[in-house]
Amino acid sequence: MKIIFMGTPEFAVQSLDILLKNNYNIVAVVTVPDKPAGRGQQLQQSAIKKYAEENKLNVLQPEKLKDELFLNQLRELKADLQIVVAFRMLPEVVWNMPPKGTINLHASLLPNYRGAAPINWAIINGEKETGVSTFFLQHEIDTGKIIYQEKTPINENDDAETIHDKLMNIGATLILKTVKAIEANAYPQIDQSELITENEKTNTAPKIYKENCIVDWNGNTATIFNFIRGLSPYPTAYTTLCSPDNKTFLLKIFKCEKETVTHSFSAGTIITDSKNYFKVATTDGLIVIVDLQLAGKKRMKATDFLRGFQLDTNWKILVENSSI
Repeated sequence: MKIIFMGTPEFAVQSLDILLKNNYNIVAVVTVPDKPAGRGQQLQQSAIKKYAEENKLNVLQPEKLKDELFLNQLRELKADLQIVVAFRMLPEVVWNMPPKGTINLHASLLPNYRGAAPINWAIINGEKETGVSTFFLQHEIDTGKIIYQEKTPINENDDAETIHDKLMNIGATLILKTVKAIEANAYPQIDQSELITENEKTNTAPKIYKENCIVDWNGNTATIFNFIRGLSPYPTAYTTLCSPDNKTFLLKIFKCEKETVTHSFSAGTIITDSKNYFKVATTDGLIVIVDLQLAGKKRMKATDFLRGFQLDTNWKILVENSSI
């Protein structure tokens, strides 16, 4: 069975690796063109391209997926199946090309969390479990018939990074199971509507932009805690520190803990001994900031930050509304 694999980030590498290790015939790997990045604007390869070249696989990097040269390259490869893991939205002329179809791995339990940021949103919304789904691509994004799903719990100490890594590994195993089933021509095709109970509302997972990442300290402790870990380490929740002389400093928050306590502080009030702890008041408790990054500085522990920054209770946090 000839397979074309399409992907870009590290999340996709595990799935490609498991297919190669199980001796599947990967006739091409499709990924994004190299892009300039960093201060020197050096061309950077995607994680998938690096892996593919290390394993001497044929790599295609089309600028446009409807480009006739690219489409001809796909046709000439005569793939039986295409696999998409963390790539771009495909035009029908591409996903409809192979006789066995095009399958996608999505990092949620579809039909919940269709969209670009399913891992982030599941944590932000306080979900207790998530998972991965394999399905056949069709016209509407993330709506095709489900082949298999695998669940995993979201623990309170998980953030977007730990769930990403869990789903990357679970997803690779599910891709292998799915490909084996397609190869044997014995697999389910479940309409996503069958996975929704009557009157159940499904959540979506739209892309998250920087302007959506402002911590709204007027929220309750649990909501803010989920918001911060759901955006960690990327794109990262942030807030604005304001000094007694009204200078402002952007502060990213990577890790926090929550304290549900009764207090009389207004939301956003800083509570600190300037040495051992950095807490911020919410409407019903406190957020203990553990890992942070000041604009232009390195990520560090809050205790290290306090040693050099001389934060005290005369400082304040600007209480802004998040647009998320």
